[in-house]
Amino acid sequence: MLQEIRKRARDGRRRQGFDTAEFVRECRNIWVTPHVAQNTGRRGGSAIDSRTVRHASYTISQKKRKRIEECFGWLKTIALLRKVRHRGTLKVDWIFTFACAAYNLVRMRNLMRSAVPA
Repeated sequence: MLQEIRKRARDGRRRQGFDTAEFVRECRNIWVTPHVAQNTGRRGGSAIDSRTVRHASYTISQKKRKRIEECFGWLKTIALLRKVRHRGTLKVDWIFTFACAAYNLVRMRNLMRSAVPA
């Protein structure tokens, strides 16, 4: 799986379910930095050690992940995209684009509100 990804990127950005010793070992074997979220609540701790966490790129990657997850969370709950009510790729693509535009407008409103001094 990672052999194809390695050609495109040097780090494997994945979800928390990939924080396993086997996945991290395979990433390191093919010289890919595993940028997965640490699962510190698991018995035995996380497979991601200080070699990865100490770098600034890991911290930046986790902050970017949070921002992206917020967007998809908004789309699922507020824009009602958890269960799409339309059929066909053209309609679903249009709904997704419209919902993303609405999210951008909401985000711009919130950014402008925080930038204006009271």
